[in-house]
Amino acid sequence: MADPYFFVFELLMLFTFALCLRHAVRAGIAAALQLGAGILFGVLLELATIRQLNAYHYGQFTLMVLDVPLVIGVAWGCMIYSVRGFTNATSLPEWARPVLDALLVLNIDLAIDAVAIRLGMWDWGHGLEWQYLGVPYANFWAWFWVVFSFSAGLRVLVQRPGWIGKYLAPLGAMCIGLGGVLLTNAFIAFWLPRELYEITIAVVLVGALILILALRPRLMRAPDSLMAQVSFISHGYFLAAGLISTVILQPPFLLVVSIVMFAISLYVYHGKRLWRASQIAPNQERA
Repeated sequence: MADPYFFVFELLMLFTFALCLRHAVRAGIAAALQLGAGILFGVLLELATIRQLNAYHYGQFTLMVLDVPLVIGVAWGCMIYSVRGFTNATSLPEWARPVLDALLVLNIDLAIDAVAIRLGMWDWGHGLEWQYLGVPYANFWAWFWVVFSFSAGLRVLVQRPGWIGKYLAPLGAMCIGLGGVLLTNAFIAFWLPRELYEITIAVVLVGALILILALRPRLMRAPDSLMAQVSFISHGYFLAAGLISTVILQPPFLLVVSIVMFAISLYVYHGKRLWRASQIAPNQERA
């Protein structure tokens, strides 16, 4: 019998996929292909990373692709699809949007990863006190580069004219994304001197945040509510599951982090949207 926390998570991610698919179908074939490519990319990057690093393994979910739960690929695809929709509505220059994409997804991981390992969804094999409460610091580096690589590749390739940008860009983004993930994994795991490990991760992630804050992005049009829904479903599920199982209180700092990350998500997707809404013309209300 499937673990109830695993099963509910799978159902919620399938619901999230349905929301994203409906949005993508309405937006056109190119958007649907991008969503599908993001999901396939998510499965492939997990398969490749597990074999490259042998650093973690997943628990047994209902639907597995070899040793990777299908729902993890679905979650990657939906997160990337939704954050891209949000950042496309901002004043950021195109080159900076993949950075914000990556930071928005990282906001989710900071809240869920340490809770998920306590629920048994995956295991890093070093106990629950290692580095960030059982999660290696390099995991947050990896999440950043996973989203950045795919998003940047897709944003470059969709600018190509005609059918190349429309139909082949998602495939190209998968290749660029996988290359970027494997290269950055190898850099942090095998090439970087151990004494520079933490500082390199901190410089990259803090530097990305400083860059976005310095650019002072504003919403230029109201994004679709889907963008907030994907984030809220992820945050809400792990917060609720953590409280019901009490693992989020082991230690209580996890609860604090989850609430803070959820609050940041609320501010980004809801507070700033309301702040800008009065300046958006009625015919611009939908992304």
